This record gives sequence, C-alpha cells and structure tokens, in this order.
Amino acid sequence: MYMPECRDNTNTDAIVLAVTSGKGGVGKTNIAVNLAISMAVQNQRVILMDADLGLGNLDVLMNIQARCTLAHVVSGERALEDIIHVGPAGVGVICGGSGIETLANLNSIQRQRLIAELEGLQNRSDVLVIDTGAGIHASVIGFCLAADHTLVVTTPEPTALTDAYAMIKVLACRNYAGRISLLVNMAASPSEGKKVYRQVADVAGRFLDVPVYEAGILCRDENLLSAVRRREPVVLAFPKAEISRTLAAISNRLTHGTDRRIHRDGFFRKVANWFF
Repeated sequence: MYMPECRDNTNTDAIVLAVTSGKGGVGKTNIAVNLAISMAVQNQRVILMDADLGLGNLDVLMNIQARCTLAHVVSGERALEDIIHVGPAGVGVICGGSGIETLANLNSIQRQRLIAELEGLQNRSDVLVIDTGAGIHASVIGFCLAADHTLVVTTPEPTALTDAYAMIKVLACRNYAGRISLLVNMAASPSEGKKVYRQVADVAGRFLDVPVYEAGILCRDENLLSAVRRREPVVLAFPKAEISRTLAAISNRLTHGTDRRIHRDGFFRKVANWFF
C-alpha cells in the first residue's frame, strides 16, 4: 500500500502534469514513466496515474504485477490506497483498466466517493503525472484541460506533427489556462528536434495565439530500446546514458516551470465534469 503523508499546507495542491499525444506510437507512456521516476529521484513525491482508458500499460513498462487497478475502485471492490503500487524510486503508481470506462455509468453516491478518494492524492504528493490516452477524445481532453501543465509528445513524422498540432488547437479553442509544452521524441539529431519544435510553436503562435514551450528533444537511442525489452525504465537501466541525462533535465524544468495553484477546484473534480 502506498500513501505518503499529507503536506502541512493543505491549501496547496500537487502540480498536475498531463502527458499526452495526438496519436499513438510516439513514446508517450515511456516518457511519462521516466519523467516520473526522474522527478522522484529529485526528491519530489510523485504519483503516476494511468489514464489511458482501456489500453493502459504502465504495469508492463514498470514491471509491476498489478492485481488491482482503478477499475476495482470504480466497482467498489477496493479502496484507492489498496491499488496504489510502489514503483521504482518510490513512485506511487495507479494502473488503469478497462473498467474506468464505466465512470459515466456511476450513480451520484459512487461518483462522489470516487472523486473524494482521488482528490486526496493532491495533498499527498508534490507532482501528479497523468499518462493520458492518445488522440483528442473527450476523456483525453478532459484530463488535459484540468491539468496545470500539458506535455504534448510528438515525433518528427508528419502525421505525428499534424496530430500534435490538432491537440494543441483543441486545448486553445477550449481556452486552456495551463501551460502547453512540446517534447520531440525520436529525433535524428538535436537540430532536427529543434526545427520540429519551432515549426509547431510558430504555427500555434500565428494561428492560435497560444505559446508552446519547448520541453526538450530526445534523440533516437538504442539504450531506450534495450530498457524496454528489459521492462525497466531507461533512467534506471542506463542512468549515465545521454537520454537519461536529458530526461532528468526535462523533468527538472517541468517541475520548476509549472506554477502550483492555491485554492483551486480539485483536479479530479474538474475531470469528472467532462465525464458526467
């Protein structure tokens, strides 16, 4: 069971970082896992939640035997504290499951109970990392709109860029109040990654009038592929590799570049508004 102590200042919520992408196959979940671990190594209390509805795979990437998932909380079989696994570096991990799709079918009592349990996480962590699904479905957008910071992951491939821009456009059209950053993954070189970032940021600034910040560039790295095959996060499998150092730097910028909000509506209550 994982349940860190509440912080003294209960009026301050955890920073909520939503890691998302316009399309699948860009390495979003792998990045969410490694960023969460890097933040924990930097003495942050981190909870990583799998919000990829029906297709969650955090347990596979982190080599966790997830007997209970969020689906068991939804059904009332388990309390939230019973399903939070202790992952690498002490990260609290909430694994998803197909049962989360039944959220819209909960009665009002079940809904309020679930939201109340989830909201307690915000006073028991410094950072909540939400690994959303891919695409621009309502559930994905709901998690992003409720977050303090949305990290959009893309690759240099034209289809990935188009879908990343579509995600940013949806957030802009919904008057998203948080910070949007772009992380370019699988770049052939840092210069290619920088070019991709500038391309997306320039178009978003010109046509959407929203700033898109540069989160960082991750180049193709065989160490990452080796770590995935070993079911081990690359920042732990190869801590001295260039990709691990880059991920550590990105995680530091993300935590220090996001304002912690005071007296705001709870993150999970905001998300619930999109389901019900």
